Amino acid sequence: MFKFIKKRWYLVVIVLLIVGFVYYKKIQATAAVNKSNSYTVKRQNLVDTLTLSGQIDADEKVALRFQTSGKLAWVGVKEGDYVKKYQTIASLDQRDLKNRLTKYLNQFSIQRNSFDSTNEDSVNQQNDLSKTIRDDAQRLLQNNQYNLNNTILDVEYQNLSIEYANLYTPIEGIVTQIGAPYPGVNITPAGAEFDVVNPKTIYFSATADQTDVINLTTGMTGRLSFDAYPDKTFTGTLYYISFVPQTGETGTVYETRFKLDDEAMRLPLKMAMTADLDIDLKKMNNVLSVPTAFIKKDSHGGYVTEKKDDKNIKIYVETGDEINGNTVINSGLSAGEVIYD
Repeated sequence: MFKFIKKRWYLVVIVLLIVGFVYYKKIQATAAVNKSNSYTVKRQNLVDTLTLSGQIDADEKVALRFQTSGKLAWVGVKEGDYVKKYQTIASLDQRDLKNRLTKYLNQFSIQRNSFDSTNEDSVNQQNDLSKTIRDDAQRLLQNNQYNLNNTILDVEYQNLSIEYANLYTPIEGIVTQIGAPYPGVNITPAGAEFDVVNPKTIYFSATADQTDVINLTTGMTGRLSFDAYPDKTFTGTLYYISFVPQTGETGTVYETRFKLDDEAMRLPLKMAMTADLDIDLKKMNNVLSVPTAFIKKDSHGGYVTEKKDDKNIKIYVETGDEINGNTVINSGLSAGEVIYD
């Protein structure tokens, strides 16, 4: 055996190296497990942050349509133009409408003359006629009055039709879409839509789950980061929380609206640009805390595990708020102590 070992000494060295390497790896793995299953208690700053995703929207935005069909006679804007409040942007051909109005005005004049003549004859002959004839005359007078009223209504209707032939915007803003940009075509109300958005009224719109929206109140501020400007952070102030949930969503979510700060409002932001907003719901500075997973419970309350002489010892603790996976320790532990899972 001695001679064999002497001749094959290098084999013995190799075996010893392999055994030593395996033993070292085993010790290292055990240390890593113990380290991963332990935690050193310390003081730290805890922040409960809610992240909301959403996009740019606007308070003032309108989709304008004519009330009647007709021939498009004039379009005074193009996409991208900035329009003033109450500015006329398009109109229909009004020749037919004006002819109809003239016709009804003529009918009104005829009916008015007929009414005045009938009324005068009724007054002059009232004493010379029998009661039956006077009643017939009174009914004729009333019928003429009704016809006169109808003629007045026709005139007013035609006048409104002329007014409705002009399309104007009730807000200032940018023309973002024109359904029928070329005059001379026959249009229907649905086929000639003009969209206007006021860029001065843009805001950040985001949806919050029912479990999160209860923690929000108007006046809260958050850090806003646009996908188009990933290296900059802006401020959003919550000013609106919807009372009813949004329809068409898979869960129960509510709309929230945030006012943008002045710096963000100076950006060339556009509708539907996306962003994320972080709101700090709760902050606790320099508090003693441990990962929530290290806290167990039994009939006596919450406790953590320490080791003494390779034995597990329960240390009962008084806990506070839980923030982002960490639980505040009010009493029972001190900074520097090591606990185990």
